[in-house]
Amino acid sequence: MTDRPVEAIRKVTFVGLGKMGRPMALRLIGSGFDVTCHDQEAALQEPLIKAGATGAKTLGEAVRGADAVITMLPDGKAVRDAMLAEQGAARMMGKGSLLIDMSSSAPMGTRALGEALQGLGIEMIDAPVSGGVARAVDGTLAIMAGGEADQVERARPVFESMGSKVIHAGRLGSGHAIKALNNFVSAAGLAAAFEAVQVAEAFGIDPNTLIDVLNASTGRNNSTEVKLKPHVLSGSFASGFTMALMSKDLRTAADLAADLGAAKASLPGLPALPMLAGQARLWAEALDELGEQADHTEIFRFLKHAAERTPPQGQCPA
Repeated sequence: MTDRPVEAIRKVTFVGLGKMGRPMALRLIGSGFDVTCHDQEAALQEPLIKAGATGAKTLGEAVRGADAVITMLPDGKAVRDAMLAEQGAARMMGKGSLLIDMSSSAPMGTRALGEALQGLGIEMIDAPVSGGVARAVDGTLAIMAGGEADQVERARPVFESMGSKVIHAGRLGSGHAIKALNNFVSAAGLAAAFEAVQVAEAFGIDPNTLIDVLNASTGRNNSTEVKLKPHVLSGSFASGFTMALMSKDLRTAADLAADLGAAKASLPGLPALPMLAGQARLWAEALDELGEQADHTEIFRFLKHAAERTPPQGQCPA
């Protein structure tokens, strides 16, 4: 491993070219960064190579000489394996280089990985995103970054090529914590709106009218504004964010709360969090019924079927 001075980031390696990673990497190329890309599925590299990136057959080859390595992988375990396995990327990265984990990873695991990399002379920040594929394509993602302030500022030009809002969330792991908590609030708002639609329909109210009123009133949220009409009432269920990912983020938030509550016996544990626990359980059940590839807006189907399976109050199932 060679020593590298802390300097502006120009050479970026992007690892993980799925639905989100591919358009994010294309934004980096379009902004003039020297991009090397890698994915276990080699065919996913081709559109980026055509756009000007350098492809790499192996992870080690991809990260060698990079100022920064961005990971957009399924979870924190995949990131840790990519970095620290026997043939992991950390062995090929120079001292002073920067790992930017933009995956949705578990905050406690992120801190542990950061400590391990620090011992190798590698800096780390976590920077998950919000906004979905459409905003990845047009470069307007919200990016929540955790880590040392100087490293976040070092990476800011990279972030600004992919997002319109960059927020320093706090120390390492804070970005991943906030991402999970954001999706908890989003999931709760979505489920509440869906239940409201069901009650309105039962009463004879046009769901479109209900949504118009919600969006003109205090019930307005992201789900009422951008999900209910185009993805639910239309029947398309095609937001681009899967049930599996939403359930994973809720589990991450619930696990974080449990970890914090049990962290030190001398601290008063977190109070009971029935909304968080309930949402994590609800979405896990929906995932079991609908499958990992279901769009997360399809929880509307799950809630509707659950209502159909539940007998009216005071009655017993047949």
